[in-house]
Amino acid sequence: MSAEIVNLRQFKKKQARSEKEKQAEQNRISFGRTKTEKQLTKALNEKAERALEQGKIEKKDGDE
Repeated sequence: MSAEIVNLRQFKKKQARSEKEKQAEQNRISFGRTKTEKQLTKALNEKAERALEQGKIEKKDGDE
């Protein structure tokens, strides 16, 4: 009955790297967007902003 000897310092580092990699993978899924997706979002925002500007009513000097 011989047990495998484990260096705790190396084990902790290996475990920490594994946790960081899992977190990085999750972030890539959550926040990663392609260039096309970013451009589409930008174009939609610009279109919405133009539509908002067109709908504004300009006030005259005498009106408040």
